[in-house]
Amino acid sequence: MKALILCAGKGTRLRPLTLTNAKPLIPIANKPTIMYSIEKIKEAGISDIGIVVSPENIEAFQRVLGDGSSLDVKITYIIQEKPQGLAHAVKVSKDFLNDENFLMFLGDNLVQFDLRNFIKQFENSNYESYILLTPVENPSEFGIAIIEDSKIVKVIEKPKVPPSNLAIVGVYIFTPLIFEAINHITLSWRGEYEITDAIQWLIDNTKSVGAHIIEGWWKDTGKPEDLIEANRKILNELKEIQIEGEIKEGSSIQGNVIIGKNTIIINSIIRGPVIIGENTTINNSYIGPYTSIGDGVYISSSEIEHSIVLNDANIINIPIRIESSVIGENANIISIERRPYSIKLILGDYSHIQIPK
Repeated sequence: MKALILCAGKGTRLRPLTLTNAKPLIPIANKPTIMYSIEKIKEAGISDIGIVVSPENIEAFQRVLGDGSSLDVKITYIIQEKPQGLAHAVKVSKDFLNDENFLMFLGDNLVQFDLRNFIKQFENSNYESYILLTPVENPSEFGIAIIEDSKIVKVIEKPKVPPSNLAIVGVYIFTPLIFEAINHITLSWRGEYEITDAIQWLIDNTKSVGAHIIEGWWKDTGKPEDLIEANRKILNELKEIQIEGEIKEGSSIQGNVIIGKNTIIINSIIRGPVIIGENTTINNSYIGPYTSIGDGVYISSSEIEHSIVLNDANIINIPIRIESSVIGENANIISIERRPYSIKLILGDYSHIQIPK
């Protein structure tokens, strides 16, 4: 069995972060989101992975993942020239999949569950498709499934009036029959070839589509608050203290903390769970729980918690605590003590800033 990871989307809900980086490459707990999916796929015994990318982001994926050899997998890049939906992404992958059953992941999803058991259940069934579902509070934002006796009888893409709260998580197994289904569907009202329409075609043509309701946690990392929540969940699983950097006198390390090489902590409190990358300096600061800090970051005289700070950011002399934030690569947040007091901002498109009174 091969695996397919879909990563050609533009990630508009995560702008401006995705103006310079593909959504599945944004780090969570200092690891690109897609790495978690690749690790799950590898653990399940699948090493041949196709990644569907756009012409605009293929170089970024190649730079981070290469050919997969460093991860003990084989990666093939498949270009989706235009963003025409998930079913279209599957269609352009036909040559790679070579008429085999395949596992499909959405590149921006984080899923913690037993993938090996999921595959085994499919192999012991007569399903043409096997789909992971989970209950959600906002079903109108997802593809929704109606099930009877563990089989899916109807799927609807982002319904205005949801008939169920069971969302399609973004992990699927298909047989090659899915290509026939895709050839029979038309563009949706969104201008895309929907994978839910292809699944519904299977159902309408008396094919068996199974449902597995997830027991572990799942997160669609499509929005900044989702990134922060996923970061919290992953950091909450830290069960160790690993310090490769230098802790200067006057500093305190509390709880489960990972600190990378050549990082220096000066007169600061680090309260875990926290992960800090390499070549970072933290001076006279407080780093609170559920915070991940990338490589080459400089933080001085500031407080931050429940946040994600990406590589090479600078946070200097901030008089109030930063929390529940995502700070992009090479971002600068600096307070200058001089009069007249003013705020000077250079913000890209889709930026968001909240200033207390």
